[in-house]
Amino acid sequence: MSSPKRRIETDVMRALTRWMDRLMSDYEVTLVNDNSEQEFYVRFKGPDKTPFSGGIWKVHVELPDQYPYKSPSIGFVNRIFHPNIDELSGSVCLDVINQTWSPMFDMINIFEVFLPQLLTYPNPGDPLNGEAAGLLLRDPKNYEAKVKEYVNKYATKEAADAATDDDSESDDEMSSVGSFDSGDEEPAGTMEEV
Repeated sequence: MSSPKRRIETDVMRALTRWMDRLMSDYEVTLVNDNSEQEFYVRFKGPDKTPFSGGIWKVHVELPDQYPYKSPSIGFVNRIFHPNIDELSGSVCLDVINQTWSPMFDMINIFEVFLPQLLTYPNPGDPLNGEAAGLLLRDPKNYEAKVKEYVNKYATKEAADAATDDDSESDDEMSSVGSFDSGDEEPAGTMEEV
């Protein structure tokens, strides 16, 4: 069996070759650092016959050292309105990536099958974006209109080109206790009182 490092090289090179060969493909790959094939961006187009059609997103991909035995980390860099994608961090809630990943999957599966299916069939029952989930359940027509509004505003070629990881909040920033500013507020109590 090949090493994880070899699999990373094989998958990335195969994806790059496949993507370059298909000029009219739905995505293109840009390595973040020329010396590393473990971190890259994929330009991803919204699937046809969905409200995401016509949109272009920049997706950040990081392959862990244990890839393919451990799933890649993926996140949308420019904003998207979807129940299963956190609007601020770009994190994706997708079981096949987060829980049921298998070494049988590769990057082609993610961009040709998993992400297009997620955008085509959102799951409001397991949301990262409660507003999107609620709107989809209550008023599907307004949900579709809001998705199209986001596509026009945040998912243009120019927006994807301009998007950087700094535009979205990382998980560390979102959950950092150190970022809490108590200001002049008094503590609710002390540990001794408990």
